[in-house]
Amino acid sequence: MENLFIHSEEVKKELPTESDRFKGIDQKVKDILKNGHENKLALKFCCQDWLMPALNDVQAQLTLCEKALNEFMDSKRRSFPRFYFASSADLLDILSNGNKPSNIMVHMPKIFQAIETLELKEEGVRPFALGMHSSVGKEYVEFHEPLKLLGKVELYLQDVINTMKDSLKFIGGKSL
Repeated sequence: MENLFIHSEEVKKELPTESDRFKGIDQKVKDILKNGHENKLALKFCCQDWLMPALNDVQAQLTLCEKALNEFMDSKRRSFPRFYFASSADLLDILSNGNKPSNIMVHMPKIFQAIETLELKEEGVRPFALGMHSSVGKEYVEFHEPLKLLGKVELYLQDVINTMKDSLKFIGGKSL
């Protein structure tokens, strides 16, 4: 959850309250662990009056973050239905790395049937998709026009679908 709430700019923008809450949880857990490290004796550490209420509070706050995260993931699945094919763990990884398209290529076969990966050309902050590699055999289909992968992950993946369709239509027309 740290990758999402602390390191993902998209999640911080869309869930600012929960991101701040998670930062507080993260700090509180680090403080508890630091106290445990300093005490050295488990019995002495565990018998502190403040520890159990602090752990209960952390758990309650974490439950709120998890609920918000599940609602966030459901909204992403509704906006890009192919995310329903990915597990929750995979979707979390996709969303946390959405601003780095090369990092989500490992998940392409889970989102698109028979596509292993996209051919990317790194240029500037965001890469261009030049074509698609098949997971069946060693086929490669070049896109009719390079596609700059911009915006939210669900938006540029929808652009990938549109570019796939346009490219296959162009190739089909050319072959006729």
